[in-house]
Amino acid sequence: MKIVVCIGSSCHLKGSRQIIESLQYLAEKNLIKDKIELSGTFCTGNCTEGVCVTLDEKPFSISPATVDAFFEREVLGAARG
Repeated sequence: MKIVVCIGSSCHLKGSRQIIESLQYLAEKNLIKDKIELSGTFCTGNCTEGVCVTLDEKPFSISPATVDAFFEREVLGAARG
C-alpha cells in the first residue's frame, strides 16, 4: 500500500514531519513496514484542513493528534483485509 504525506509549507507547519515519523514507528511496531511505501510530496492543493495524506490515492486530512487513529482504522484495516 502507498501512503503519501504532503510536506508543503502549510502541511509542514501543521505537523507533517511528526506524522511521517509516527507512521514509520507504527509500521515497524505492527510489523507491516514491508507492506507500506511511504513517501512525501509537495502541495496537493487541499490545505484547508490538516495535513494532506493519501492512502492508495484516497485522500485524508490528519494531524499529529489523529495519526494513531488513522493508522489503526485505515492502514491496519487495509493491511488485514
